Amino acid sequence: MPIGSVLLVVLVVFVAVTLFRSIVIVGQGMQYTVERFGRYKETIKPGLHLLVPWSDRVGRRLSMMEQVLDVPSQEVITKDNAMVGVDGVVFFQILDAARAAYEVQNLQYAILNLTMTNLRTVMGSMDLDELLSQRDHINSRLLTVVDQATSPWGVKLTRIEIKDIRPPADLIDSMGRQMKAERDKRASILEAEGARQSAILKAEGARQAEILAAEGEKQKRILEAEGLKEAAFREAEARERSAEAEAKATQVVSDAITKGSPQAINYFVALKYVEALKIIGAAPNQKLVLMPLEAASVIGAIGGIAELTKQTMQGKP
Repeated sequence: MPIGSVLLVVLVVFVAVTLFRSIVIVGQGMQYTVERFGRYKETIKPGLHLLVPWSDRVGRRLSMMEQVLDVPSQEVITKDNAMVGVDGVVFFQILDAARAAYEVQNLQYAILNLTMTNLRTVMGSMDLDELLSQRDHINSRLLTVVDQATSPWGVKLTRIEIKDIRPPADLIDSMGRQMKAERDKRASILEAEGARQSAILKAEGARQAEILAAEGEKQKRILEAEGLKEAAFREAEARERSAEAEAKATQVVSDAITKGSPQAINYFVALKYVEALKIIGAAPNQKLVLMPLEAASVIGAIGGIAELTKQTMQGKP
């Protein structure tokens, strides 16, 4: 093969390799560092870039998107000497590609170990009850501490989440019994409170019933008193009218006696005689009543009353 042909082939290969090493395409969400003779030169962003052949080369290829690291499960001793298993997850994002590439070796491994170390430190300073009830507080403290430590690496930690906290099996049983006892206690308290409220309501109902009964009795007595008062008033009114009629009759008889009428005298005698007979007849120990002979004449005198009344009515104007 002629030497000229060999040289031509070598030249074509050299040009192709040179072009291949000069053209760099950076994908979306990525940044590359460029090194010239092994020293950092610049950071190139997504797009097409041309490098100086043989002197420049791509150093590190870094993702600028938010990344996730799974924190493996580990055992942590709490402040009250309880052994718990903990695992979590870390979200971070590279802000400065050059610092992330050259300030730390194996960025993800460094972040992971830093998170695990601070996780044991933060959770070891807390009691078990605090760990189980203050998970958000733990996440916040971890994020602050780890983010401050990774800031020189050009990395921003966005979130640290504790996925699971697993107490020992015997402690879980104790917590279950404690929870059951607490719920039984609450149930007993609620039951006692219900019985108390029921007793109060029953007593209040009985009290209201007694009040209503007393009020009804009071109204009944008031109405009875009103009725008796009304009856007494009507009886007194009737007596008053009877007395007025009796007085009027007495006045008429008295006027007749004044005028010398014998019928008036007979009226008084007959009236007293009738009253005496009424008393005799009403006596419980009297079974037989004998009328004197004068009774016929006395009773006959009563007939003069009609005549006296007739004369009296004729004498009116």
